[in-house]
This record gives sequence, structure tokens and C-alpha cells, in this order.
Amino acid sequence: MTTTDDLLARRARVLGPAYRLFYERPLQLVRGEGVWLFDADGRRYLDAYNNVAAVGHCHPQVVQAIAAQAATLNTHTRYLHDGVVAYAERLLATMPAALGQAMFTCTGSEANDLALRIARAHTGAQGLIVTRWAYHGVTQTIAEASPSLGAGMRLGDAVRTVDLPLHAPPEQIGPRFAAGVRAAIADLRAHGLAPAALLVDTVFSSDGVLTDPPGFVAEAVADVRAAGGVLIADEVQAGFGRSGDAFWGFARHGLVPEIVSMGKPMGNGHPVAGVAVQPAVLKAFGDQCRYFNTFGGNPVAMAAAGAVLDVLQQQALQDNAQRVGALLRDGLRSLAARRRCIGAVRGAGLFIALDIVQPDGSGAPDAARTLQVVNGLRERGVLLSATGQAASALKIRPPLVFAPQHATLLVDTLDRLLGDLAA
Repeated sequence: MTTTDDLLARRARVLGPAYRLFYERPLQLVRGEGVWLFDADGRRYLDAYNNVAAVGHCHPQVVQAIAAQAATLNTHTRYLHDGVVAYAERLLATMPAALGQAMFTCTGSEANDLALRIARAHTGAQGLIVTRWAYHGVTQTIAEASPSLGAGMRLGDAVRTVDLPLHAPPEQIGPRFAAGVRAAIADLRAHGLAPAALLVDTVFSSDGVLTDPPGFVAEAVADVRAAGGVLIADEVQAGFGRSGDAFWGFARHGLVPEIVSMGKPMGNGHPVAGVAVQPAVLKAFGDQCRYFNTFGGNPVAMAAAGAVLDVLQQQALQDNAQRVGALLRDGLRSLAARRRCIGAVRGAGLFIALDIVQPDGSGAPDAARTLQVVNGLRERGVLLSATGQAASALKIRPPLVFAPQHATLLVDTLDRLLGDLAA
């Protein structure tokens, strides 16, 4: 069997330097099942991180749907096929009626790229506003609006960033965010540009996770619309019931976006993504050009996505996210009362951030300890990662089949690890 060291050497040789691996001691995975991942030695790990496998790794219902359709037909959307139409109808039925049309891609990056093209065609403007440490994808245009990719990734000339008031008092979060958006609009105008869109991940995952108070985004959205722009709600992270309170993150804020982008969890790991759009917003793009994506919306992708919707509904996984997420946050807050290195606990449903801070009472972020915790949990059989500009918050976003016993295992393992680190 190939050793980890051999695989690392081969990987570096053929994949080049831009790829990154998790953990100081990289993990070689060979199998997944539900909330568990298994390494090459047969050891199992509790997956508290991979939101892509929304309904659990290798869910048999999704696997069967993919296999059955792949054995029947796989082609593209320039032939008439019921699969893409039926799935679009089901998907749009989960959204406000105003979002009446859907288009499909393979990745969330493509979906956000398409969303921006639609917004620019509709508004006739170029400006794009994102948060300071956002991640929205890896196409050229969207990478230039994803500052979390690193200092070497230059932002686009028409992109402006806004600070997310992560640690502000709740009553100040909305007004401060809106003030930042207004300043971005003013700066665009000072450079001869107008805003086409405000693009936000509706849980602000890369910025450190901010879900509350519900509705805090609304004032900023109103300001963008008053300036002629639209809202693109990036639901790659927050969508499909993960927040527990609503099926879509934008719904927690009482918003109806002009455009919604989706990806990752949509097919439980199968490459399927897309956008939902208000028809009046899509019209200009449709008038100006044709859209074609060879694999976007193909029958196998639609079968996978349809099976995911089936499982979400049949297993009531939105309700599970709300119930188990609340239990997990309660456990983490109880832990914070005993461990001085834990700061705020934020999140909704099964999307949670836990600040790791200096234990001296200053509340200062502690990126070094966060890295220790992430790697220490990996050694103890629990997988998660870090988020935020300082990489000082634990990011917890497990498959939606996470159960109470898994939440308890995570909290107990973290408690023991923090005790060991303090000692």
C-alpha cells in the first residue's frame, strides 16, 4: 500500500505548489459514511467540517440516484430532458415566488461568476461590494472578489470591500455594516463607477461567521438597491437548511434577493451548482447572449440534486440542524464558562464559529492556539478547521445528519484537549 510519505512526494511533484493540505500531519482518507471519515489505517474521524456532504458521506439514496441515471443517460441541456426541468421546479418551490427562474453550473465559483454577469447586464453597472475577508470562488472575476484567497490575489478595479462588525454590540451590527456599504458605494462613484451588486455569503463564513441578529443585512441591501444595484445571496455555505431557522440563509434576514447562487451541498459532493433569479433581472442577460454549460444541469447532476432534496425532506434535516445545532452551541457556551481561552460562540443551526482568545482576559484573538486546537482535535479523531481574517475561530459545519451524540463527542473531546493544552 502507498505510504503517506510516498503519496505526499508524488502529490507535490505532479500537483504543484498552489494546492494546500489540512493539518500539520496530513490526513489520507479512503472512505466516508454518514458523519464519519476513515483513513488508510482504518481509523475513523468525526467530520465536523465538511458541509459539502450535506446529507452525510456516501448517502446510499444519493449514490443510487447517481448510479441509476449514469447507467441510463448523461448529456447536456441543449437536448430536451425532464430531469433539469423537474429539478428547477422543485428547487424554485423552496424559494420566494419572485425567484422564478434557475440556471445550472458545475461549481459554486461558476454560479457566482454567472450571477455577477447577470447583475451587470441588468444594472448596466460594474461595481461589486463584498466583505473584507470574503470567499466566493476561483474564476478570474470571482477570485478578484475573494480577498480571503490571500495577499497575492489582487482585487478587481470595480470591487470594494466592507468590514464586517463581527464583535460589535448586536444593535450596532446592522447600522455599521450599512455605513460601510454606503462608503463603498461612494468610493465607486468617486471613481466613475456604479454598484451592480452586493454579494454576500449569508452566514459570512470566511469573515468569521456572523448570523445574528437576524435582519442585520437589510439596511445595507436597501442602500445598494437605492443606488441601482441588486443583492446576490451566496447560499453555497448557508443554504439547504443548514441554518436550521430557514431553508435559505437570506430568509433568516427577511430578504428576497434578486439572485441566489448555490453549490457544494446541492449534490452532496457531485459537481452541481446554479443560480435562481428574478425573471425581470435575468431578461437583459438573456437578450444579450446565450448561455451554455456542457455539464451544468446534466441528467446525472440533476438526479443527485433531486436525491439530496428528497433526503433533506424525508429525514427532516433542517429541523435536525436547528435542534442539534442549538444543543452544540449550548455545550460550547458551557465549555466557554470553564475555559478562559474560549471567547464568543456564534452561528445558527449547524454552522458555528467558536473564537479562541488569549487566556489573559483581554479577548485578543489567539491564532497560534487555534492552530494547536485544530491539529490537536485531528489527532483525537475530530475534524474541523479555522476561519476569520486572523484564523482564530474554530469553524464547525458538519453534515446535517449530525446527531446529539456527535455534538457531545465534539464538546467532550475539545474540553479534554483544552485541558491538556492548559497543563
